[in-house]
Amino acid sequence: MDEFEEEHHNKTHSNHSDSLHNDSKTSIHVTALDGVVNVNSLFTVAVFVGLSLTAPGQQSLTDNHTECDAGPDVIRNLLVFEVVSFSFFLFSSLVAQGLKLAINLINSKDPHDAVRAHINTKVLHLGMLASAVGSVLGCIFLLLSMVDVVQIRLGMLSCGSHAAVRAVAGLIGLVSTALAVYVCTVFYAFTH
Repeated sequence: MDEFEEEHHNKTHSNHSDSLHNDSKTSIHVTALDGVVNVNSLFTVAVFVGLSLTAPGQQSLTDNHTECDAGPDVIRNLLVFEVVSFSFFLFSSLVAQGLKLAINLINSKDPHDAVRAHINTKVLHLGMLASAVGSVLGCIFLLLSMVDVVQIRLGMLSCGSHAAVRAVAGLIGLVSTALAVYVCTVFYAFTH
C-alpha cells in the first residue's frame, strides 16, 4: 500500500511540475505575442501621422528656398511607403493575434488542465518568425517614409539642408541600430 501511495505521489508531483513547465512556456509565448501587437500598434500611429503630411503643395521650413521644397514625387513615395509599412505591421499583428488565439483556444479545451497547450512548436516558431519579419519590414518602410517626412518639412537632402541631414542621420543611425539588436535577439532566440 505504501508503494502505491508513493508511486501516486511521484506521478502527481511529476504532472504538476510538467504543468508548471508548460505553463511558463505558454505564458512566455503569449507575452511575446502581446508585445509584438502592442509595438505594432504604436508604429501604426506613426504611419497615420505620416499620412497626414501627404497633402500636396506643402512648403518646407527653409528660409525662402522654394527649390528645396519637396515635389509631388516625394509625397507620392511617402504615401507608398506609409501604406506598405502599415500593411507589414497589420500582417505582423494579425499573425501574432492568430497564434495567441490558437494558444488560448487550445488551453481552454481542458478545463482541468488549462495551463497546458499541446501545440506544434514548428508552426508556433514559424508564425512568430513571420510576425517578427513583418515587424522588421514595417520598420524599414516606416524609416523610409520618415526620411520623406523630413524632406517635406526641412527641405530636400539634395539641397544640403543641414537640419534635414542631421535629422535623417540621427534617424537612420538609431533605427538601424535598434533593428540590428532586434534581429540579432530574434535570431539568438530561434537558434538556442
